[in-house]
Amino acid sequence: MKPSKSKTNGAKLVREIHARDMYEYYPLGKYIVSAPGVCGGRPTFKYTRLEVSVILALIASGETVEQVVRAYSRSHISSAAVKEAIRLDD
Repeated sequence: MKPSKSKTNGAKLVREIHARDMYEYYPLGKYIVSAPGVCGGRPTFKYTRLEVSVILALIASGETVEQVVRAYSRSHISSAAVKEAIRLDD
């Protein structure tokens, strides 16, 4: 998944306070964002530095959604977030 104007579908930059810091991002979905200044703007899971491409590579290698969610439990990603990443990659 690569950030591009077509992927953001003209989404507007969202600014909000998260953990006492300003967090700016372009929503690509409910759980997936492109945040300027975070991972070079590549798609990440909202409020993390966890790149969507890492999770998609694990899924492509045969890991299940449940295995990925357990492995990345410290990042607090949900199965819904992983499923959204899979849908957006199509």
